[in-house]
Amino acid sequence: MFTGIVEELGEVVRTAETGGDSALVAIRGPLVASDARHGDSIAVNGVCLTVVDVDDDVFTADVMGETLRRSALGALRPGAPVNLERAAALGSRLGGHLVQGHVDGVGAVLSRQPAAQWETVRFRLPAALSRYVVEKGSITVDGVSLTVADVGPDWFTVGLIPTTLKLTTLGERAVGDAVNLEVDVLAKYVERLLGDRAVGGGVPLAGEGGPTPGGGGR
Repeated sequence: MFTGIVEELGEVVRTAETGGDSALVAIRGPLVASDARHGDSIAVNGVCLTVVDVDDDVFTADVMGETLRRSALGALRPGAPVNLERAAALGSRLGGHLVQGHVDGVGAVLSRQPAAQWETVRFRLPAALSRYVVEKGSITVDGVSLTVADVGPDWFTVGLIPTTLKLTTLGERAVGDAVNLEVDVLAKYVERLLGDRAVGGGVPLAGEGGPTPGGGGR
């Protein structure tokens, strides 16, 4: 589990196909690699990867086919900057929102509008994900927790503050660039629960066919 607060801007050192539809990626990130161990989780541009090796300030991770198909990691090349975040620790502050590191789809930058102190960026949103995105709700873009400013049927906009522009890859993303998207997991759970109730599943709520708490028979 992550929070969408990027700890470090890392750099891809090398990539290699490992047979079939999987790959290996090596990333330089002095901060996140400083205490990384085999089996640890690190989010790379919003994708949860498992560390398989650490060599000084470089860690390597395997990327399976499903991840390559559902994210933009397959396009990474040596020298590319990447957003890095270690898994959240119990008891730490939740600065962003609950992020799983499970990318739901790939979007793209549609437009950028600079302002005096921030920048408004519009992203393309896969139509299948639009029902999970709401104004003032949370969304993760390349591993960055952001608040949705406006949303349409196949797009959404966010406002990027100077810190985000400077310390993450979003400051350099150009129109047309692909980005990893993860919607708020709470929205997906709510949809599933409501769907189960609609077909007769789930536990009855008080007053809906179940006993009333604290009530007696009549």
